[in-house]
Amino acid sequence: MRSSVASVVAAADCGEIVNPDGVKNQIEGSILQSASWTLYEQLQFSTDGVKSIDWSSYPIMRFSQVPAKVEVCLLERPGLPFLGVAEAAQGPMAGALANALAQATGKRLRNLPLAGPQLRS
Repeated sequence: MRSSVASVVAAADCGEIVNPDGVKNQIEGSILQSASWTLYEQLQFSTDGVKSIDWSSYPIMRFSQVPAKVEVCLLERPGLPFLGVAEAAQGPMAGALANALAQATGKRLRNLPLAGPQLRS
């Protein structure tokens, strides 16, 4: 089964925002990086050590697998402290993808990457 994410919508409470475009770019990048970790990336080991030795064979999200739509909604609260947003989407993204997959397939997967052999079994 080939996994794909059609669209992602994220909302972030950022306190006071100095550069909205920069904040949105940070969150979009965080979403894509986390989706790649969650769906594809896996470091391979053997009894002799690490088997993943080059980037050409390492499973990572390709441009053709990037969601067609990534929407970021910012909750700006002027006068409140500036809040960090650099990797804010990485924590919830894995859980959101696992929940979406469970809803779509009826299978609750608990190991990453979600698109691995466990989905096919």
